[in-house]
This record gives sequence, C-alpha cells and structure tokens, in this order.
Amino acid sequence: MKPGEFSKNLWRLALTIPPGRVTTYATLCVAAGGHPRMAQMVTYILGKSPDVDKIPWHRIVYSDGKVWLSPKYDKMRRELYKKEGIELDDQNRIKNFEHIIYSFDS
Repeated sequence: MKPGEFSKNLWRLALTIPPGRVTTYATLCVAAGGHPRMAQMVTYILGKSPDVDKIPWHRIVYSDGKVWLSPKYDKMRRELYKKEGIELDDQNRIKNFEHIIYSFDS
C-alpha cells in the first residue's frame, strides 16, 4: 500500500456508512487495508480528513456496540441516533447492534 493510501481509504469508506447503520473502528480499519490492531489510529486519521465535517462520526462505534459520548457532543450524537432510528441502552450500547452493523461488503 502506498503512503497515504490507508488514510484515503479510511476517509472514503467512512463517508459510505449508510444512515441507520453503524460500523466498528476495527471493521473500518480492516476494510481500508489495515490490521485490526490499528483501530486505535482511526479517529486520529479521520480527524485529518479534508472532509472532516462530513464524516458520520456517530456511525463508528466500539466492537462491543458501545458508543463514545463526550460531554461536548453527547446531546448532538443522541439526536443523530434518534433521527436514524438507532437506540441506545442504559450503558450507551446500541440496541440490536448485530442487526445494524455495516461491514462494507454488504
């Protein structure tokens, strides 16, 4: 893989996650040509995207279906989930996670 190609693949793939579906950091990483252990780098690399404002951050979650909610973006993310029909349980995990996971080969 050429330098920069992995980042471009991540950026491109992140923009294709459909509304009402989610993927994991590791799934996105592997689909872009990386190793699952590189998943921790995904957020950093996506943050460097020229289309950073267009990336559907709320559709990328942890492998156990848990979502990262920060005080700054908590309300906004919850509204986006509600708008897309994605429900969270009491522990900020996606309900029906197995049914709405997006794997890039579907």
